[in-house]
Amino acid sequence: MHRSRIIGCGAYLPERIMTNHELARMVETSHEWIVSRTGICQRHIAAEDECTSDLALKAAQAAMDDAGITADDIDLIVLATTTPDQTFPATATQVQAKLNMTRGAAFDVQAVCAGFLYALAIADNFLTAGQAETVLVIGSETYSRILDWQDRRTCILFGDGAGAVMLRRADGNGNSNDRGVLSTHLHSDGRLHDLLYVDGGPSSTQTAGHVRMAGREVFRHAVIKLTEAVEEALEANDLTAKDIDWLVPHQANKRIIDGMARKLGLAPEQVVLTIDRHANTSAASIPLALCEAVRDGRIKPGHLILMEAIGGGLSWGSSLVRW
Repeated sequence: MHRSRIIGCGAYLPERIMTNHELARMVETSHEWIVSRTGICQRHIAAEDECTSDLALKAAQAAMDDAGITADDIDLIVLATTTPDQTFPATATQVQAKLNMTRGAAFDVQAVCAGFLYALAIADNFLTAGQAETVLVIGSETYSRILDWQDRRTCILFGDGAGAVMLRRADGNGNSNDRGVLSTHLHSDGRLHDLLYVDGGPSSTQTAGHVRMAGREVFRHAVIKLTEAVEEALEANDLTAKDIDWLVPHQANKRIIDGMARKLGLAPEQVVLTIDRHANTSAASIPLALCEAVRDGRIKPGHLILMEAIGGGLSWGSSLVRW
């Protein structure tokens, strides 16, 4: 049996940092109000000349360096983003060109904050089906471009950044002790569109639009749906919450993350948190957090990692990975 093994990871955050105190000069809010409700202290903001593909390229190059491979080794790029450079072509093809990758294929995936898990699932299926040997998965966002900076319900929540992982096909035994992606579980419910969406688009308004969110309802659905997705992943692999070494969640709201950790019986030290410094970077948040925990030595070979996310759509999912 084949497994998709993560052999490298990389991250990039724009240089500019916007603190809560700076935001408080732009909109009616305060550092204390933001921290108490979200856990966010600051966020990174892309420079005017930085596009989503620029952030993605730097994260991709870091992942390639970590894995010790070149563009000639990559068969496929799957890029998760809500903020593409252009309506078309796919931002992934821009990364492909900037890497001088002249083989294989590249395309985007749009599942908002769950985008990285969707991209990971696609990559895993390509690899285990034998259609690729090496796949680059990227989550990259410039959410600052679609925020209404006068809407304190949304502008305080998001930041820009990119994270990437390199996956390669490897042999496995078909059980939960295998290193690599054990399973992915994806869901969506389009009936919940109005809870979190952007009020624009080329087909409807011919504008990029701004993020709109019904925060309390999103919170309520997040707790229910993420719990179900996590239970689904554990059952699929005949594992329990006690087997989990690390929770690497989508960094949307610290209260949601804390709630999931409590439900799983995980200690705070088993949860990878970056929301205080990164805010919500949508599809980039899980790979950014994952890369940080790998880099600082917390995540080690053999550790069982649980990833989960929910975003607009509503779209949500989970994945278990043995590092």
